[in-house]
Amino acid sequence: MHAEDPYGTPPYGGPGPWAPAPPVQRPVATPAHGTVLPPTAGPQPPYGAPAAEPPAAHPGLRKPGPSQPPSAPGAAPSLDAPQPDAAQPGPQPPDAPQPTAPQVTGPQTTPLGAVPGPAAAGPNGSVQDGMDGTDGAFVPHPGDGGPRPAAAPAAPYAAQPQPYPGRPGDHGPSSAQGQHPTSQGQHPAAHGQHPAPQAQQHPAPHGAWQHYDPWRAPLQGGPLAPSPHDRRRRRGQLVAGAVALALLAGGIGGGIGAYVERYGGINDIRLPQSAGDGAGRRPDSVAGIAQTALPGVVTIHVRGSAEQGTGTGFVLDHQGHILTNNHVVEPAGKGGEISVTFSGGQTAKAKVVGQDGGYDLAVVQVEGVTGLRPLTLGNSDSVQVGDPVVAIGAPFDLANTVTSGIISAKQRPITAGGEKGDGSDVSYVDALQTDAPINPGNSGGPLVDAKARVIGINSAIRAADGGSGTVGGAQGGSIGLGFAIPINQAKRVAEELINTGRATHPVIGVTLEMEYAGDGARVSEHSKSGKPPVIPDGPGAKAGIKAGDVITKVDGAPVHSGEELIVKIRSHRPGDTLALTLLRGGKDRSVRLSLGSSSTG
Repeated sequence: MHAEDPYGTPPYGGPGPWAPAPPVQRPVATPAHGTVLPPTAGPQPPYGAPAAEPPAAHPGLRKPGPSQPPSAPGAAPSLDAPQPDAAQPGPQPPDAPQPTAPQVTGPQTTPLGAVPGPAAAGPNGSVQDGMDGTDGAFVPHPGDGGPRPAAAPAAPYAAQPQPYPGRPGDHGPSSAQGQHPTSQGQHPAAHGQHPAPQAQQHPAPHGAWQHYDPWRAPLQGGPLAPSPHDRRRRRGQLVAGAVALALLAGGIGGGIGAYVERYGGINDIRLPQSAGDGAGRRPDSVAGIAQTALPGVVTIHVRGSAEQGTGTGFVLDHQGHILTNNHVVEPAGKGGEISVTFSGGQTAKAKVVGQDGGYDLAVVQVEGVTGLRPLTLGNSDSVQVGDPVVAIGAPFDLANTVTSGIISAKQRPITAGGEKGDGSDVSYVDALQTDAPINPGNSGGPLVDAKARVIGINSAIRAADGGSGTVGGAQGGSIGLGFAIPINQAKRVAEELINTGRATHPVIGVTLEMEYAGDGARVSEHSKSGKPPVIPDGPGAKAGIKAGDVITKVDGAPVHSGEELIVKIRSHRPGDTLALTLLRGGKDRSVRLSLGSSSTG
C-alpha cells in the first residue's frame, strides 16, 4: 500500500471515506477545486444516477473526461464530500430505457487509457462473477489479455491482496473483486444504471488476474510487456546463442583456414609426388652402414687450461674404452676436462687411459655408462683400392656427420704434427688414403667398410695450400685427400695403451740422416746427441748395417726417404723380421733384421 492519493478515484464499494488508490497505474490528475471544466454535451447526471447519452464508439466505453460529482454537473468533484456507494443502484425512472450490452464472444481490445464498461448484473440484481462455478457475463478488460467478470461482489478496499504468482517482485492487483481503476478521471456507471441483458455466458478462466501487471502500460488487445527478468533471460539466451554461433563459425573457419594453409586452395596447383618409402635399406648401402655404425661413434669435447677442441672417437668394448687421436685429447694436459657425447645425446665424463704421440693414438674411458655399442674391427691389410668406405665424425662440431668415398691408395707414408719442434709429436703413418670428405673435427672417427667394420682412424688431410698435417689445425676443408691410420696398427697400440698405459715402437737401432736428399734412407756417419750412428748390439748392428749405408727397400718395397723408412718400420710389431736392401759402395746388399722395441709413455 502506498500513501493516500488526493487525486485518486474512490474505490468500488461503500461510500467514503476516500481510500488510497489500488496498486494500478496512476490516472491523470483531475483539475483543482474550483476549476471550471469545459461544458459537455447535455447535462451530466449525478454520480451514480442513470445517464442518457449516445452510445460510445466501443461498447462499455466512454470518452475520456474528468469525473463529475453528483451535486454540481460540470464542477470539480469535492474530495471532502461523501461519495455514493457505487455498488448500490440509484433510483431509476420506471420508463428509463435499459441499454443492452452486446454479446461477448472472446477477448476484445480497447483503446489505450479507456476504462471498462458498467458491470453486468445477474438475475434479480445479483452480481455473478463466474468464478464460483456459476455463469457470469464477461466484458473485455483492457490490457489483461482476456475476459473478466462483468461485475463482482463488492468488498472493502482494505481486503488483503493475494500474492501475484507471475514474477518475483511484481505487485498483483487488489484482491477486492469488482474494483476497476479509472483513467482520466472517468468513473464507471453505478450498478443498476445500465443493466445488461443475459449475455453469452463463458466460464471465467481461473486466475485471469495472474497475467495482469498493473505497473506496465497495457498494449492494445495484446499481452503485457515482458518484465525485466524475462528480458534479461531472453537477452541472455540470445547472447549465449550468438556466442555459440560465433564459436562454431570460428571453429569451422579455423579448420578451413588450416586446411587451406596446409593443403592449399581448391584451384591451387599440386605437383605429383611419389609415396613415402617405408622400407629399410640394404646393410651394405651407405644408409645401412650408417645405421649400424652410428650408435658406436662419439663426439669428444676437450677443455684445457690454454686451449680446447673437438674430435671424434668410437667405442672399443663394453668396459667403456674409446679410441681416438692423441692430438684430440692432448689439449686437456694433466688437469683438463674431457666429455663424451654419444649419438643418442647422452653425455659422460671421460679420463685418459693412455696416449702415444708417435702413433697419434689415445684411449679414454667412460664409467657408469650402460648400453654401449662397440664397433667391429676389420682387417686393413685386406682392403683394396677402390673399396667403398664411410667416414663418420663431427666436422666443425657437427656431430654424427656421415660421408662416403672409396679407398684411394694404401700404405701412403705420411707424417703429421711437429708443432713442438723437437720431433716428439711427429707421427709416422703408413696410411690409407680416401676421398671421403674429412674435415677438422673428424679426427679420431672411424673409417668403415661396406660391412660397417672399422678399417682405419681418420687422422690427417692434405690441405689446399700444399701442406699436410693432422685434422685439427686451422686448415681449410677437405679437398678429397684424407688419411686414416690402418686399424691393424691402431689395434695393437690400443691394446698396449689399455693394458699398460703406454705403447711400444719397433726400432732397428740406427740413426738416420733426415737431411739426405738422395733416393733412400741414409744411415748417419756421425754421432748425434752422444749416440753412435749404429747402436752396438742393436738390431741393426746384429744385421750388419754400417754408418753411411743407404737403405733402399723394405721387404721388396722401395724406400725414398728417412720418414718413409720409419713409417714402414712402425707399421710392424716389435720382433717382426724384415728383409732390407742396402746400397753400400755402389752395390746392393740384402740383410735380415729382427725389430727391437722401445716404449714411450
